[in-house]
Amino acid sequence: MLKQLQCWEHIKPHAQPIHSMLITDARVNDPFKPTLLTFEGDITPGEPFAAMIENKELTAVLKKRVKELNIPFIKTARVVDFYQEDHHTTVTLSNKEIWQTQLLIAADGTRSKLREKANLKNFVHPYKQTAIICTIEHEKPHHGQAIQHFLPAGPFALLPLKGNRSAIVWNEDHQTAQYYLKADPLIFETELEKRIGHRFGKLTWDGERQGFPLALSLAYSCIKPRFALVGDAAHTIHPIAGQGLNLGLRDSAALAEVIIKTARLGLDIGSIIALERYQNWRRFETVRMALSNDWINKLFSNDTLFLRVLRDIGLGLVNQRPKIKKYFIQEASGLTPNAPRLLRGLPL
Repeated sequence: MLKQLQCWEHIKPHAQPIHSMLITDARVNDPFKPTLLTFEGDITPGEPFAAMIENKELTAVLKKRVKELNIPFIKTARVVDFYQEDHHTTVTLSNKEIWQTQLLIAADGTRSKLREKANLKNFVHPYKQTAIICTIEHEKPHHGQAIQHFLPAGPFALLPLKGNRSAIVWNEDHQTAQYYLKADPLIFETELEKRIGHRFGKLTWDGERQGFPLALSLAYSCIKPRFALVGDAAHTIHPIAGQGLNLGLRDSAALAEVIIKTARLGLDIGSIIALERYQNWRRFETVRMALSNDWINKLFSNDTLFLRVLRDIGLGLVNQRPKIKKYFIQEASGLTPNAPRLLRGLPL
């Protein structure tokens, strides 16, 4: 998709390929965390199955590309109101500008104000977990390996970045997370080392940490005439599989394809008939991904002996089935039979 948008060559120098992933199931103080499941190899020849890109690098390249295409980009204002008419939507910005459009697309995140103004209701299920996000440097290289430790309080993920650096996504209950977010840096680093171990040698935390309360959110409908939701505004899922951004990109690719096909037929891109094609295309995958992540989180954020034995046996069985692992990789990468053209590297 990024190649088709002529962005990948500028993003690639900042992208860290993920060549393998290890999954463990253990407790924080266990001296040894056995690997129960591994993923490795390329999704296609020469193409690793995943990549990590820092948000600031990705957005900088996308903004530059928007500028090259002479697309108006208004960064000093936000949408404060809009109303729909038969043939267009009138949009009012905070800088008093008024725009008219055939289709307004809301991509303003989990707490979407535009979704509220459009009166599109959403289902919300809080997780009683907060994700602690930070970045570390380590003495030894990560070799493009991602690691997911399933701990009783929730998953703890190390995601490789360029150089000897990794991003941390650390799930805890709200109270414990708040303690660590405010804790003395020495205590915070000590707790990181407990969970990471010594495989990367000496660790250095960069001093920044953020916390995000986790919840499942699904819009009952993500369209109405001349209005569509994409990304987190339409669906927010548990970050256990790292699929939030990917789902948003798939939404964008599907909606773009629907818009192009509708326009080529000389039809109204903002009509409910056109937008229903987008919603029907994306609905099944987003609901399935949300529910499967919810189920995995509940299964692994649990220290019951019976469940631990059951899930460890399950992971071991999956680890011995290359075809099943390949299927999971393809699903996570979005390379499904009905994937949008952009995701398959095809032009619109």
